[in-house]
Amino acid sequence: MFIQTEDTPNPSTLKFIPGQIVMPSGTADFRTEESAARSPLARNLFTVNGVDGVFLGSDFISVTKAADAEWFSVKPAVLAAIMDHYTSGLPAVEAAEAAPVNAEPDSEIVVQIKEILETRVRPAVAQDGGDIVFHDFDEGVVYLEMHGSCSGCPSSTATLKAGIENMLRYYIPEVREVRAVAA
Repeated sequence: MFIQTEDTPNPSTLKFIPGQIVMPSGTADFRTEESAARSPLARNLFTVNGVDGVFLGSDFISVTKAADAEWFSVKPAVLAAIMDHYTSGLPAVEAAEAAPVNAEPDSEIVVQIKEILETRVRPAVAQDGGDIVFHDFDEGVVYLEMHGSCSGCPSSTATLKAGIENMLRYYIPEVREVRAVAA
């Protein structure tokens, strides 16, 4: 198995591409070892000294290192942990309980916001090893949650304000502002 690596705009995060599906649907963000209980892959990665966060995308794994760790020592151990996981045959994430379904349908504006995020924003952000998820729309403000390499990235504020906010305001006049929410 050959695992490619790519830098991300966040110097603390590397993107690992194993050449096969990681998450068949959706994404998963694990910011602590405790939160990784349902993911054999993330649990395995958190055993690596210096790993501070794991994000699983459709075909990539973003790993965030601790501030005091260096990639030259963390990266080989992460590659080995990913390889071990794929040879184990275990899923990246064990099945979770279904989340309660929101009985209230989205407004037309929320549908438009989600459509733009899904088709224009999320694919571009995934290229950098992250994800941006719609959280809420209230009184002209769109609240987005940042995951993977986007979480804690020095350029994330610029991405939100100069990129996503401008795009949403252009297409949807009701949008006045975009804000990040903490996970």
